[in-house]
Parts: sequence; C-alpha cells; structure tokens
Amino acid sequence: MVYGGNIMIFQEVSWIRSNVDKFCPSLKKQALEWYRPFRRVPCFLQKGLKSIRQHFKKVPIIVKIKPEVELTSGISALSKVSGCKISRELPIINSFSSKVNAKTLEKLISEEAVERVWLDGTVKAILDYAEPAVKAPAIWNTGITGKGIGVAVIDTGIYPHPDLEGRIIGFKDFVGTKTAPYDDNGHGTHVAGDIASNGSQSNSLYKGTAPEANLIGVKVLNSIGSGTFSAVIQGIQWCIENKERLGIQVINMSLGSTATQSYKDDPVCMAVEKAWNSGIVVCIAAGNEGPQNNTIASPGIDPYVITVGAIDDKNSTNFADFSIASFSSRGPTIDNIVKPDLLCPGTNIISLRSPNSTIDKQYKNARVGSHYISLSGTSMATPVCSGLVALMLEAKNTLVPDDVKKALMNKGRLLPGLTNNDQGSGLADIEESIKIFK
Repeated sequence: MVYGGNIMIFQEVSWIRSNVDKFCPSLKKQALEWYRPFRRVPCFLQKGLKSIRQHFKKVPIIVKIKPEVELTSGISALSKVSGCKISRELPIINSFSSKVNAKTLEKLISEEAVERVWLDGTVKAILDYAEPAVKAPAIWNTGITGKGIGVAVIDTGIYPHPDLEGRIIGFKDFVGTKTAPYDDNGHGTHVAGDIASNGSQSNSLYKGTAPEANLIGVKVLNSIGSGTFSAVIQGIQWCIENKERLGIQVINMSLGSTATQSYKDDPVCMAVEKAWNSGIVVCIAAGNEGPQNNTIASPGIDPYVITVGAIDDKNSTNFADFSIASFSSRGPTIDNIVKPDLLCPGTNIISLRSPNSTIDKQYKNARVGSHYISLSGTSMATPVCSGLVALMLEAKNTLVPDDVKKALMNKGRLLPGLTNNDQGSGLADIEESIKIFK
C-alpha cells in the first residue's frame, strides 16, 4: 500500500481494511497515520519508531454499540476485552467515548458488539435592531415574553449578568465541573442575552427576543470556545434527562463542525434528533463559512432541527434594506438537503458581556458600555430564533417541535434575489407565525 509517498506494509493495516464498514472516514484517516512511515528515517529504524507511535499516540473516539446489546454490560465487556478506559457514557446514542492507541482500537473495533466508531472530533462556537426585524416587540405588546419557558444554551456557559437575574434556573458544567454559573469564554453569555436579556442595564434598549424566558446553561465548550462531540452529546443527553425538572422546551446550539458525513451517520445529529423527538425544539447555527455553497455545519445539516442563517439588517428596521450576511453558510447540505431553514438578524448584535472572558479581552473595542458587547455571526442569529420559539410556546403550550418549525417556515419573509439554499424560508416573522395558532 502506498501512503504519503512511502510504502505501508499491507499486513500492518489489514485490521483497518477488514473493519472498514465500522470506521467513520476521519477516524480511518487517523488510524492509518499510526502506520505511516517516517520520512528521511532509515528502514531499520522504521519499525521501532512506528511501534512507539502506535503505543503512545492516542486518539479520542466514540463507540456505538449494536442496539441488541445492553449498554452498561456492553461497555463493561468491551472495556475489559480491549483495555480501554471509559471517558463518557452516551446512552442517548447507545455509545461511549474513550481515548485509545492503535492496539486498543484494533481489539475494540473487531468486537461483534461494536456497530460504529467515530473520531471524537472538535466542535467550536460559531462567532439593538434584531428584535424589530423579526417583529418581536409586537408580540411583547400582547403580554407574551417567553415567561416560564426554559431555553437550554449548550455553549461556553453563562455569566450571571444583571439582565438575567433570577432566570438562570439550571447550570451543568461538562468542562470544569463547577456548580455555579460562569462563562470563561463569553460566547454563551452573549447567546443567552440574545435570547433572554431583559435590558435592565440599558433602559430596555438591549433586550433578547424572549426577555422573560428562563435559561439553563450547559457548558460543553472551554475558554477558547472549543469542545468535543462527546461533550456536546452528553450535554444534549442531560437536557433530555432534565427536561421536566427544569422545563426545558428549547435547546440553542450556536456551535458546529465541518460536515464530513451524512446526518444519518453523524453522532451529534443522532443526539439532536433524540432531543427533537422528546419534545424539545432545537435551533442550530448554520455556520459562518459563506458565501460558498455546501457549507452548512454539523449538526445543522440534520433535516429535523431548525437551522438558522443570518441577515445583515444594516442598522435599519426597513425590510427593504436587509440582505443576507456574507458570512452566513449556504446549502445544500452534504445530503443535498435545502438548508438553512430560516434567517434571523446576526450582524453587530449587542448583547451581554462576560467580564474578563476570552472574548471580552480579545474584542475590547466591541464593548458597549460596561455591560454589553457587539458580535456578529450565525451564533447570534440562532438565539434570536430560539427566543422566538419561546414566545410561540408561551402563546400555545401544546405545540410540538414540528408545529413550531412549520409555522416559522410558512411565514418567513423571502429576501429578493436569493435561492432557497441561501435563505431557506426567509427572515423569521414571529407576528405572522403566532397568528397561525390564534
């Protein structure tokens, strides 16, 4: 076998070839790296150096167990036979995560109980006129503000900002295991404000679309806005498990990774579908890789969820002035599905600041007064949409996720000159969407 311009011994990688149907493409590539010859190294040293690499270089993985195998006993048996240590149990997709070297992965993937193994890849946070653009004030004037609706923010955490006082009703930290709400990156706090800031520190100038909604912070991303697939899946799993206790009806995910496989074989997509089918509306950022086509990020590629792109409102409330944000990712998805589903404002959005966080230090010029900061991205557009969902659920508490998505898409306002894979159903219009249920 030729690899990287050098000969790779066929027998060394035969176990990869014989189990190729269990490998996701990115893990297969990583596994082959263990056996790649070293350049400019004499042949007689190759075997020893490769052996060292195969032993000491570990890769993070997610292992899916076949549905007929009981998860707990299956994990225990696989751990014993392969010698792998369990990092996270992920029953939501009948899986667990671990870190393995070459020999451990070879033992693990050859087991009959193993259905699929993925690389536990990396997800990242996807970096005053927003509410009028989607007509939220018209709904506030009827007394609907998202009160009592729980929105889970799966992100970098939430700083206990004065504009959220008394409404961060739950917090789970899968990064630092702290119990009190915090945000060392700042992204999640801005997102939380886009949803539910009441504007108390700005004379109501900078309010979220659902200014009385409850928030549940689920920290899965670290101080630099990065995390693993398995942490995100565990966060989704926790939301489902705590849905009734905390009243979680919406999940916001302003995060993603490059889509490399079909949503049908994507572990994070599998998890968001579980949340959707449990009755939780899931809003996910389309990504910031526009204006190129085929750039929708995972898990926004999933057809069930509401995938949100961004408009540039040009600091105007006039629809005729609006255009799609140049950075907003376009479809179709890797499965040739039309995405995004909707657009919301996502350019120069002023929301909550988390003092001394990574973003706060990096973007000092973006600060607005002492309590706020201006950011752009589909990360900001997505929570605007999550807030609208909270308004709809307060207006009619019997709605299921499919009802919500259908109503929002049926009443979107199409921007001229754009394709469906640019804008989906257009700019969300909460005033018209809620009328469907009156």
